Amino acid sequence: MKQKNKSREDVLALLVWFRLSRTYHHSLKQSNTFLKEWGLTVAQFDVLVHIGANKRLSQLDLAHSLLVTKGNITKLLAKMEEHGWIKREKEKRSKYLSLTEKGKQLYDDIVPQQEQQQAAYFNHLTSDELKQLHELLKKVQEPHAT
Repeated sequence: MKQKNKSREDVLALLVWFRLSRTYHHSLKQSNTFLKEWGLTVAQFDVLVHIGANKRLSQLDLAHSLLVTKGNITKLLAKMEEHGWIKREKEKRSKYLSLTEKGKQLYDDIVPQQEQQQAAYFNHLTSDELKQLHELLKKVQEPHAT
């Protein structure tokens, strides 16, 4: 089957996708380096943030928030429980997650620093540019949202 010629818009769209991908991977690499100092992975940090922001969260709700299956996060949660960062409590047929005192302290120590690092990634953009970028990315995601 013969491929049709790419339009300028298709080429530009691909260039934008590559740029977004590179930006994401660079940011992820920076996050991994920073979080490694605390003994955390990016996935563990995401869990810490979700539970910390909600105080108490069902394992199913966490899985939905992270866009993974409940089974996919079981090993991750077990590791975090071993470290003493979270506790799991079973109520009827659901498991609920909350931060331990050690987890709350980690949350309070690391979340503001990580947020500051991520925000700094966009320091060279004006407020208007940030708003425009945010709206454009929302617009791109809308037809693909799950």
